[in-house]
Amino acid sequence: MSERAAQLRKEGRSIISFALGEPDFDTPALVNLAAIAAIEQGQTRYTATAGTPALRQAIVDKLLRENGLVYATNEIIVTCGAKHAIFNALAVTLNPGDEVIVPAPYWVSYPDMAIACDGVPVILSCDEASGFTIDAVELERAITPRTKWLILNAPSNPTGATYSVEQLRALAQVLMRHPQVLLMMDDIYEHIRFDLTPGHIAHHILQIEPALQDRTVVINGVSKTYAMTGWRIGYAAAPKDIVQAMDVLQSQSTSNASSISQAAAMAALNGPQDVVRQWAQVYQERIDAAVLALSAIPGLSVRRPGGAFYLFVNCKGLIGRRTTRGQTLNSDTDVALFLLEFAGVAVLAGSAFGLSPYLRLSIATEMKLILAGCSQIADAVSTLT
Repeated sequence: MSERAAQLRKEGRSIISFALGEPDFDTPALVNLAAIAAIEQGQTRYTATAGTPALRQAIVDKLLRENGLVYATNEIIVTCGAKHAIFNALAVTLNPGDEVIVPAPYWVSYPDMAIACDGVPVILSCDEASGFTIDAVELERAITPRTKWLILNAPSNPTGATYSVEQLRALAQVLMRHPQVLLMMDDIYEHIRFDLTPGHIAHHILQIEPALQDRTVVINGVSKTYAMTGWRIGYAAAPKDIVQAMDVLQSQSTSNASSISQAAAMAALNGPQDVVRQWAQVYQERIDAAVLALSAIPGLSVRRPGGAFYLFVNCKGLIGRRTTRGQTLNSDTDVALFLLEFAGVAVLAGSAFGLSPYLRLSIATEMKLILAGCSQIADAVSTLT
């Protein structure tokens, strides 16, 4: 898909991309200034593998302030992005044949990281009717004596799915009956929520069931919240023994994350959070506009997400239809390629995320491009027979 989009651009085609999963905003100025100051002050040396004491304390403070979770700094490790934290946590805990329960649709890296660490991904399919979330009964059925991990990502990539307090409580009760199962909470999109009433915050599963904290790894980072994808700072909060094992692994692979990026991340976490709320409002406006436009296109339907900046669009109504070139759309991959060729819009096929026939669209782009892209999709779909 990427190669074809690049080829079309070389041919002079204008392509609107709904494929990129990163904020389109600039990193906040105060974060940039903190990085510049760190350089000027000579903070350009190695840091402790697990991160600077100041950044780990900022993470401890953040978890208490925003999530009501109590951690010590030796239960925090700073990594080169949240992806790095997930991989290292799996690497230090999985033995060959251990099972990792991954709800689908899933972020594409979860199953492959489990496989790379000698684990076995167990895909637990979640349909649109359930809001793309798993329930307690399904989880109970999926757990076996070999189950080592359950990975939950909410708000989710690619669906934007979120869990209510009642859902989290039910899942926690299942986990309490299976003490061998570790829980990984990927909270990277936690601040991009549309399903909360004003003045309310999202409850963390560890607030609901604190007894799970001694076998839970909380994953987060600054990439999505503060538009800092290129700075490569993530972190894990976890039991001390897991953090220590991750520290050992990291010391022999990447060593510490960038010292300059760590200074910038500390400024992001400790500084004013107004921009985070402002961006979430912009994302919500974009989501609302895109849902309205796409829902008006015959053959497409879309569930309004609870968070993140993605839409998971049902394209079942386009399967089996034919293009003006006589090609039949047999899959969501065919639909995605059709939209690239005929609409000049780049989207991703849901099959890459474990569920078909869907399309993932990122609305992390300016409103005029969202509206133009949806209009071009409508025009292209209208040509199908």
